[in-house]
This record gives sequence, structure tokens and C-alpha cells, in this order.
Amino acid sequence: MASTTDVGTRPGPGPGVDTGTTQPRRRRPFSVKRLPGFATVAILCFVMLYAPIFTLVVYSFNDGTSIAIWEGFSWRWYEAAWANEQVKEASVRSVVIASFASLIATTVATMAALATTRSRNFKGQTAVYAMINQPLMVPEIVTGVALLIFFALIKVATGYTGLAYLVAAHTAFCIPFAYLPIRARLESMDLSLETAAADLYATPWMAFRRITLPLLWPGILAGLMLAFVISLDDVVITEFVKSAGQDTLPTYMLGQLRRVVTPEMNAISTVFFSISVALVTVFFFLSRRRR
Repeated sequence: MASTTDVGTRPGPGPGVDTGTTQPRRRRPFSVKRLPGFATVAILCFVMLYAPIFTLVVYSFNDGTSIAIWEGFSWRWYEAAWANEQVKEASVRSVVIASFASLIATTVATMAALATTRSRNFKGQTAVYAMINQPLMVPEIVTGVALLIFFALIKVATGYTGLAYLVAAHTAFCIPFAYLPIRARLESMDLSLETAAADLYATPWMAFRRITLPLLWPGILAGLMLAFVISLDDVVITEFVKSAGQDTLPTYMLGQLRRVVTPEMNAISTVFFSISVALVTVFFFLSRRRR
């Protein structure tokens, strides 16, 4: 006999019965920004990093001789730095050394990156990688003392005491700084275009010039800029390698700070800080345009 119970009044499943309609809760992806105290720590880091730079820039315009007491706005110390022949000579020497060292270091780093990423694995590849990055792993003072002894022997044998020693020392020290961004760029590049060029009978040089180099250019610019900045502000290696009368701007400023501290040092530091910011800005727009 058919049941007269209305279908719409049938009781639902009992408690604890899984109907299969429950949607699992989606977990939000992990983000360090949601960790407790992240914003506070980030703000403190930015304050500790940029507050000294802001203070240096502000007191470079101080009218008085104190670096801690504000006595009014003035361009006095910028004019003094501009009129200081020793500052001009040291600045030009620093730029010349950094330019040559960064160009040579970037060229060598590009060839090393190509050799370690565009070739089959070979025995000793890890050792080669460690040797390229040796200046990053060894304390800078050890490198400085080693270069001092090595170049002293050459100076005694040849009698030459020019800037080539500083250029060579800065080049050796800057190679890993240029190598890392170039290698990272190569490892992130798609090999399909280079493979296609080879399939179309392009020579290795043509494939590099037409395919690899345009794609690698942002990494080369990053390595060049990083090597230039590292060479420009190096103190330890320069102090050990330089001969008499070969002060760069950082070593000149270090010598002045040992005697007397004036806002002139603040003005010089502000100018070089502005140059660094300008270089980073130019690189940012160039890399964005390349993309």
C-alpha cells in the first residue's frame, strides 16, 4: 500500500550524517605581512635605516660648524667642498677607478655566468663557482692584506706604482657582485629562443648577439651598477693597496674624520648619496623599458 506521507515533510538525515555537501574551508596562502608585529618591525627597520641618512642630509645644510646643533640653513659646506681641490682630485680618481673596475668586472662576470649556465655540467663546477664568489666569503681585510703582499712584490720588481693596482684590486673584488645578478638573470631566461636560433643555423655568436644579450641586458646593467657602487665606496682594500697620493674619496674622508668632523663631510656624503639614488632610478626605468 502506498504511503500517504508528503514528500515535502520527510525528515532530513539524522545528526552526524555527512551529506557530502559541506564545502572545505579554503586556507589563505601564507603571507609574512599577516604575522603579528610585522608592521612594527618593518617600521623600526626603516626608521633605523633612513633616520641617520636623513640627519646627515639635513645637517649638510647647517650654517655652523657643529654636526649636532642647527644654526641655520646655508650652502656653505657645499661651496667649501666644491672649492676643495683635494676633494675634486679624490672624487675624480674614485670615479675613474670605479668606472674601469666595474666595466672589466662586469665583462668577466658575464663570461663566467655564460660559462657556468650555458654549458653542460663538468667536474669542478662547484669549485669554480666557489672561486668566483671567494671575495664574498673571505673577510675583506684578508683580501686587502693578500693584495698588499702580492702587489708589493710586483712594485719592487717593476718599479711601477700607478693606479693599475687599485683598478685590478677593485676589479677582483667586484666580480662576484656583478656575477650574481647576471647569473640569476640567465637562470630565469627561457632557453627555447636560443634553441630555436640554433635550429635555424645561427652561429653561437649570432645567437648571443641577437637573442641572449638583449634578454640579459637588465642583469648586466644591475651587475654593472652594483660593481660601480661597491668600488666607489670601498675603503679597506683601497687603504692596503694605494700608494702615496692615491687617496680615493672614501679614504680621504676617513683621514679627515680622524682629524676634525665638519659638515663638509656631510655635504660630500649627500652628493654621493644623490648620485647613488640617481643610478638606481635610471636602472629602474631602463629595466622597466626593457621588459
